[in-house]
Amino acid sequence: MTLEILGTNKNTLPKLLLRHTERFQDRRVALREKDRGIWNTYTWSDYYSIVESLAAAFVVMGLKKDEKVAIIGENKPHVYWFELGAQICRAPVVGVFSDCSAEEIKYFLTHSDCRFVVCQDQEQVDKLLEIKDEVPQIRKVIYWEERGLWSYRDPWLLNMEEMMKEGREHVREHPGVIRAMIEETRGDDVAAFFYSSGTTGKPKAAVQTHFNIIAMAHLMDQRYFVSDTDDAVSFLPIAWIGEQLFNVSYSLYKGFTVNFPESQETIQANIREVGPQVLMLSPRLWEEHIRTIRVKMANASWLNRTLFNLALKVGLRAGDAKMKGRTVSPPWYVLSILAEALVFRPLRDRLGLRRIRVARTAGTAVSPDVIRYFHAIGVPLVQLYGSSECGVATMHPKNQVKAETCGVPLDGYNIRISDEGEVLVKSPCLFKEYFKEPKKTAKAIKNGWFHTGDFGHVDDEGHLIVMDRMDDLQRIRGDKLFSPQFAETRLRFSPYIKDALVVGHEDYDYSAAIINIDYDNVAHWAEKNRVVFTTFLDLSQKNEVVRLVRSEIEAINGFLPEWARIERFINLHKEFDADEEELTRTRKVRRDFMEKKYHQLIDALYSEHKRIDVTATVTYRDGTTAELKSSVTINSVTSES
Repeated sequence: MTLEILGTNKNTLPKLLLRHTERFQDRRVALREKDRGIWNTYTWSDYYSIVESLAAAFVVMGLKKDEKVAIIGENKPHVYWFELGAQICRAPVVGVFSDCSAEEIKYFLTHSDCRFVVCQDQEQVDKLLEIKDEVPQIRKVIYWEERGLWSYRDPWLLNMEEMMKEGREHVREHPGVIRAMIEETRGDDVAAFFYSSGTTGKPKAAVQTHFNIIAMAHLMDQRYFVSDTDDAVSFLPIAWIGEQLFNVSYSLYKGFTVNFPESQETIQANIREVGPQVLMLSPRLWEEHIRTIRVKMANASWLNRTLFNLALKVGLRAGDAKMKGRTVSPPWYVLSILAEALVFRPLRDRLGLRRIRVARTAGTAVSPDVIRYFHAIGVPLVQLYGSSECGVATMHPKNQVKAETCGVPLDGYNIRISDEGEVLVKSPCLFKEYFKEPKKTAKAIKNGWFHTGDFGHVDDEGHLIVMDRMDDLQRIRGDKLFSPQFAETRLRFSPYIKDALVVGHEDYDYSAAIINIDYDNVAHWAEKNRVVFTTFLDLSQKNEVVRLVRSEIEAINGFLPEWARIERFINLHKEFDADEEELTRTRKVRRDFMEKKYHQLIDALYSEHKRIDVTATVTYRDGTTAELKSSVTINSVTSES
């Protein structure tokens, strides 16, 4: 695949915006946002007009080619507008997670050499003012929500409306200038920086071009066609390449409508209102759906619970057949029609998945049970494998969905496994470089192959199976390799386990786990079963809850080798927290950090102790800290403790 495959008139995101504006104008909605209970719509003409004004304002403010613009905020149309406005100036964008601390933001701004920052509201502005003296290269901070900022007088700050006025004036004085700038953009221009999750150190910035991002949308569309009349929902972090690929670039490539929820708290309700045909969720969000369904069913009447369980049995049978492109026998087919009409169609409607046609997950490993569950209820969920460096490398083909795999390579991609078991990827969409990291770039790409750092293998049908990160593989009883992630993904399938850290020990022939209970679901279960509790800590240590978690661990132990089964566990006194660096901003466990932080608990899991006192330092989002003292029990899986 070469740069010419997309055509010179659609090889950059701004050119695609111009193309769809000329194609649809005011006849088709490009973006839709819910604000204060009302869905506001923006046609393609509206979209272009706003972007044109912002691009012109950036020109007036002196934004030059290859200078960077950081964007910090929740998913709103403004993020798309500012991104394209900067890219028209041939300036790459740097997405920053909205829940980052001021210190984290400083790292991203400094490392990427940003010159402008776009942010959403007072919370982000306050973080930036806190580090103002430490980021002297930033010329302006632009914000789009005025609430709480009316009294701010710092000339460093600029309101979006004021910026738009300057831009509109420049367009009036120089008609056609922005369109000419769009025509000058090139497919090999840098479009965006995507920072790694930082599980093993400081995040690295993978540099991706317009061609790469659009080509990935092109290749995905060849496998699962998306129509320009479809709806999608944008709520995954803008700093993650997944949001860029599946919504920003894909919507510009195909011309479908992107919908923006009112807030993080209303996402589920807004998804139900939209009823999207296309949806991309992280594994944790799909898992959350299943936890919700299972808890609601546990609390349903005997009749409804029995009906659902029978329907699910039928759905699993029919779903497994559909995943492989087969038809079920006539009796099961009739039963599947009844299950669909009585149970699954109403259920999908409640979840906002009634019209779903293309459902995807990526970002980290997902349990095969999750894939099978959604196919059973009529949601054609497929798993993808990729990264910020190589984009989307594999995806399940239609009628060839193998729940335990990540699918087969997209056209133009090649996958092979090194002698050490590392997954290697070659494609025309590999990232350009790690910004300011030539040695790490050379280490990552050798002879045209990207070394992913993931451990896996390819089965007889060409499907990629990814087990874990190479660095995260652990040894049990000497030379036996063990994948903690394999166990963790299956634990998270439980409605009562939100997260887990599974560890092995080279001197013992079993694994152990630190468990995060799902507070909402376990609390609901406790109330139903008349278990009295006060706090998260109190609930997690109740004997009844310990027995509940034990039964869930016993269920997944059957999937593990006998020598790697979980024998001991602790219900942690708190949730894993990204603000305490336990999770990355994409909610992946920072394993090395966690094993150091909780080394006392891990040591106790491989000892004769029955209880251990814990003192934990909690870091809040405003930077303040507090000490939390507690005592947790060390529990055995194989016997009552």
